[in-house]
This record gives sequence, structure tokens and C-alpha cells, in this order.
Amino acid sequence: MKDLIGIFKLRIVKLLALMALFVGVGTECFISKLCVLDPDIWWHLSTGAWIVQNRAFPHFGIFSRTAASRPWTAYSWGYEVLLAQSYNWFSFIGMATFGAALTMAVAIAIFWMLFQVSGRFWVAWGLAIAAYSAFLFSIMPRPVFFTMLLYAITLMLLLKAQRSGQVQGLYWLPLVFVLWANLHIQFIYGLFALGLFAGINFLQRAAIRWKFHPDWCTAPTLPTARLFAILGVCFLASCIGPYSFHLYQVVLNYSASKFTYIMIQELQALSFGGVSHFLELLLGAAAFFALGWAKKSDIFKLILLVTASIFAFRTARDAWFLCITAAAYIADFPQAKQERERLLTWLEGVGIGLATAVFLVLIARNTQFNPRGLDRAISSEYPVDAVNFLRLHPVGGPLYNSFDWGGFLIFYMPQYPVAIDGRGDLYGDELFRQFHFTEAADPAYANSPYLIESGVVVLKNASPLTKLLPGDRRFRVIYQDDHATVFARN
Repeated sequence: MKDLIGIFKLRIVKLLALMALFVGVGTECFISKLCVLDPDIWWHLSTGAWIVQNRAFPHFGIFSRTAASRPWTAYSWGYEVLLAQSYNWFSFIGMATFGAALTMAVAIAIFWMLFQVSGRFWVAWGLAIAAYSAFLFSIMPRPVFFTMLLYAITLMLLLKAQRSGQVQGLYWLPLVFVLWANLHIQFIYGLFALGLFAGINFLQRAAIRWKFHPDWCTAPTLPTARLFAILGVCFLASCIGPYSFHLYQVVLNYSASKFTYIMIQELQALSFGGVSHFLELLLGAAAFFALGWAKKSDIFKLILLVTASIFAFRTARDAWFLCITAAAYIADFPQAKQERERLLTWLEGVGIGLATAVFLVLIARNTQFNPRGLDRAISSEYPVDAVNFLRLHPVGGPLYNSFDWGGFLIFYMPQYPVAIDGRGDLYGDELFRQFHFTEAADPAYANSPYLIESGVVVLKNASPLTKLLPGDRRFRVIYQDDHATVFARN
């Protein structure tokens, strides 16, 4: 009887710990309000609204005056339509709730992956906290969160298939890639992982056939022909969508970009200016240790971890790639054979879901996660008052704007096509470089054709260009507040 009571108490503790994990993630979403502070979310929102309104998909640079005729692919159209519908139904609170729900979905997917790989609740729970702390709130909810979620599922399926020697679980991957390719361009990371998995399997079987397979390597466990068939079907699945195989041209364009990675902070290398960067490093180091401790080396795991490390340390935004991969490998750390723990019954799952929802509603009320609180957060970050002034006192365009505000101006001031926004694949290195140096008040700024021809200029007060333009006879200040200045042409 005492044993049953002890087991029941332990079960209650685990359920409370799991609920606390997800409530903690939701609470951080409500407090930070990152869901409405992302500079890019606004052009995503406008793109989704354009798709819904026109029942078509854009192929050129809509919303832009400097790149209107350039080809452009709305490769995150699925995310954008969902975002736009959330806004249409519930305004800013719907948009913010969508971002919080997406963050929660990533958190659930990562915990589920870690539990499926390890079979141990507390291992999955602890590693989930470490992974969340390392990357989940370093960037704002955007299409890449779908990549995080679907990559976790893909990696879990690959590791389980490798361990069990059964390929059937990988038959879900084509469906994963149909969704992924219509939600975010980084589906290519998942395709790389699957291709690496199949390729290493093929090389190992070839080495065995030629009696060249070293004893220190793990043996292949899956049929090569089926793996390559799945890879081929997943490639075809990624072409199912409004842009078909043209998505791969976007990938090539991104791979050739250089200045974008200098201009945008989140695309730069890790600075180790915060705790999350050190947690990312520790997770990576622990994963390498876990691989090294195993009796035999897994070439697939090693190459994937090295690749994830290169991408994550080169580009801070890709921290998720290393953290999810590393956490999965640590969860798969060699362990004594033991019975896998049970996660949740359906009744427990429903109970935790309802209890979590109730707690989050109560927390939202006390963190100003409401229309008024969101309005204040948006107004503190973007030129809301400046745009309202222009609505009351219209000035002829065209518009010149600060880079970080381009997305918001697309949404909040649609009557003025923007000069620049965050769509690096649309503007390219040449335009990004020109706008960067113009806003930085480079000595040659006065020769910028886009600035010279502008009728109205909306800039951050902190911009060096803002400090120089009052001395330019071509422009005059017509509005200024704590963080925005508006110029009009004389």
C-alpha cells in the first residue's frame, strides 16, 4: 500500500512539474511581449493579409518602392496567413496570442522529443529547461519557430529509427516536409539531416561490403534503398506549394548573401554577451562528450552536431539548430537498459492542458498581456505617434525610412511604400549596403538617390542621419517626439 501511495505521489509531482514547465514558458511570453516587438512580424502580417485579400501569392516586391519590380517569394506564406487570420479575428491580442501559442508549441515539441529519445521524465524535463533558456527567448516568434518544431520531430524520428532498426516511422517525413516547405525556408536544414542520415548509411554499408568498416563505428541498421526513397519523396514533397521548386533558388540566394550577415545583429556570430550564449556552448560541449563516451562512434550524429555547431556559432539566430540537436544527443546518452517511463494518459494530458490554460489566463491578466498593454509596448518601440501625425497632416511621398521600422510602416502606414525593410532576399546585399551607410550618415549619404527623391523621411532619433538632416537645406523637421523624427522636403 505504501508503495502505491509513493508511486501516486511521484506521479503527481511529475504532472505538476510538467505543468510548471509550460506555464513558465507562457509566462515569459506574456512578460516579454516579444510577439509584437519583432520588426519583421509586421511585414509578415501584411503579406498574410495580402494573400487572403487577393487569393493569390506574391511574386514581386509588394509594399516596397525601391524593389517593387524585383522578384520575391513569400516562402513563409503559411505562417503569414495564420498570423493575419489571428489578427483579423482578435486584433493585436490575437496576433500576440498566436506568437505565444507558437512558442508553447515549440516548447512542447522539444520536451516530447527529449522524452521519446530518453524514455526518462526528469532527463527530458531538465534538458528542456536548459534548451529553452539557451535559445527560445533569444529571438521573437516568427516562421523559424515552425522550423524548430518540425526539426525536433524530424530528429526524433531519425534517432528512433536508427535505434530500433525500423524504417516505418520515417514514412511520416514527407508529410512533415509538405508542411515545413510552406511555413519556412529552413526546411532545407531538415532535408540536409535526412540526406546525411541516408548518405552515411549508404557509405557504411558500402564499407562493410568492401570489408573496410572499422570496429569503432556503429553499424548501419536501416535499408539504404528505403532511406533514399524516403529522401526522394521528401524532396518532391517540399516542392508541393505555390512556389514549387523555386524555393531552392531562394536558398541559393541566401547562401550567396554577405552584407546581410554584417548588417543584421541576429545574423552575426555569438558575442557571449549573455547567459544564453554560454548555455548554448555548454549544451554543445556536453553533446560532444556524450558522443565521445559511447563505445562506438556514430558518424551521422557527429557530422550533424559539427554542422549545427558551425551554423549556430556563426549565426546567433541558428542557436536552435545546435541546442535541439545537442539536447537530443544528451538525452540519448548511453544508459543501462531500463523500462521506459510512461509520459501521459489522455486524461492526464487533458487535465494538464486545462490547468495550464487557466493559470495562463490568470497570469495574462497580471502581466498587462491585454490590448492596452500591447498598445503601450508597440508605441514604445515603433513610431506610432509619428505616423498618426502624418495621417492628420499628410505629406507627399515617396517615403524614406529607418531600416528597423520598415516592416511596421508597411503595416501601419500602407499608403507609403517603404524604402527598405527586413526582407533580405528581396533587397539583396547592394541595396542593404546602400541604406546601411546612408542611415549611418556616411559622407556620401547626400548622393543617395533614394534619399534625394524622398518627399517624407521617418527616422529613429538615434540614427546618425537624423542628426545631419536638419542641416540639409532640402529637408525640414515637421514632427519630433522621444524616439522618432519626421522630415519633409522643402
